[in-house]
Amino acid sequence: MDTEAGTGQEPTLTVDELAARAGVTVRTIRFYSTRGLLPPPVIGPRRVGHYGQDHLSRLALIEELQHQGMTLAAIERYLEQLPPGLSAHDLAIHRALVATWAPDSAQDATRAELERRAGRALSDEDIDRLVAMGVLARADAAGSPGDYRVDPGLLRLGVELLDVPISHETILAARTVLLEHTRSAAQALSRLFRDEVGHPYDVAAMKSLSAHVQPMVVQALVTAFQRSLKEELRAAFTDG
Repeated sequence: MDTEAGTGQEPTLTVDELAARAGVTVRTIRFYSTRGLLPPPVIGPRRVGHYGQDHLSRLALIEELQHQGMTLAAIERYLEQLPPGLSAHDLAIHRALVATWAPDSAQDATRAELERRAGRALSDEDIDRLVAMGVLARADAAGSPGDYRVDPGLLRLGVELLDVPISHETILAARTVLLEHTRSAAQALSRLFRDEVGHPYDVAAMKSLSAHVQPMVVQALVTAFQRSLKEELRAAFTDG
């Protein structure tokens, strides 16, 4: 099994394995590296570079930003503004928040492809939990090119949750809370943007404003959420 960064152990994915897990080409990884979008690999014996979970999470974030229509230059500026030393988990939170602005990007996948992207074997129970979390959907059409419909970024997050020592019901409840509040925040911000542009709405101006403000909004949401969650958890465990 692959050992990954972010778990306290050395990363062991080769560039070919990283490309397979992320669903991109080796050429793309090397291009991102030359642009400074990916941190350098850990150099092991025989000068072989090794990658870990932080690289996977960063690739997923880059992919999501591209789905938003951001240029490479804009993505570079976004990543430069991130605090140094972010863990794979922190990057996953950024990616999940960015994804709330984008339409669904589910892809077809067979069971074998699903396990390859997850980097581990998945039991039937694991599949059921991922479906319940909304990470996967079983293909119901005959002749479908895959057994499942899956969002690659959410898959990585969902697979991590499989090993979290928390009940299935709590995970589902937490997901519902997050979806409700992020949607509410997105709707309120959209109204503010529309008011800023004025009526009748200028679609081009609206898109331009969104492209410039969106990275700052996502970072503000992540920072505020992490700070609030730490304060609430600290209060919950000290009051008792």
